[in-house]
Amino acid sequence: MTAGAGSPSPAAVGTGGRDSRLGPLIISLFALYARREHNWLSVASVIRLMADLGVEGQAVRSAVSRLKRRGVLHGERHDGAAGYALSEGTLEVLEAGDVRIFERHRAAADDGWLVVVFSVPESERDKRHALRTALTRLGFGTAAPGVWVAPGILADETRRTLQRLELTPYVDIFTGDHFAFGDLKAKVREWWDLDELTVLYAHFLDRYRQVSERAATGAVPPREAFGIYLPMLTEWRRLPYRDPGLPLSLLPPGWKGETAGALFEELDRTLREPAREHALSVIHTP
Repeated sequence: MTAGAGSPSPAAVGTGGRDSRLGPLIISLFALYARREHNWLSVASVIRLMADLGVEGQAVRSAVSRLKRRGVLHGERHDGAAGYALSEGTLEVLEAGDVRIFERHRAAADDGWLVVVFSVPESERDKRHALRTALTRLGFGTAAPGVWVAPGILADETRRTLQRLELTPYVDIFTGDHFAFGDLKAKVREWWDLDELTVLYAHFLDRYRQVSERAATGAVPPREAFGIYLPMLTEWRRLPYRDPGLPLSLLPPGWKGETAGALFEELDRTLREPAREHALSVIHTP
């Protein structure tokens, strides 16, 4: 396909199978379209849809194989056709992620804080790594070794995640307020890399602001909408996890996360359905 005026080039996702974004793109494809299709997509439809992003079939097959080895996908045949389905664990993660991605929540100053303290025996270092990975993906900041902090609004999601990963024996979770000492706004800058987040949000805005202006006119046909929407969603979906919804009062003035979030919502509103129309036309073609 040819990218529309002001839209990112589909070739940017890479065609060699080594690009680290190819796996996430395929996960987004299954998350968006397989779950409503009995959690299954044929190999042929995945290859055709990824071709619309400029990705060669062999690169797609290699990336799918890697996802299968990681337990993200598993092979199934439907009516004699080869295909793949999302694993049960991946479905649980995606379901939880839907809320974080599509229902942005911003904490207020009076929502308090969530503090996670963990201790893992040296003989179980793999659990320590799993805990750090899980907390990082939830958007926690590091206050001190073994002490992680997040806005209080993440309490339920954190509890469910640690239960699902069977990490609760190593963890204590507390909720409360920052009582003393020091400037909390300065501490937030220590606990989270706000400069890096600002750069990521600025990149998203620069890449997609012009696309939004064109999409708002309804001038983007379904195939092109798909070619924009899937990479856009894939790029966006990591950001709500890096930014856990910190109170605006503790963030720099003019926080780009708010502007980027509004842009994502606009792109989702204008491109989701035409992109889905194209995807289903391919999925349902024998």
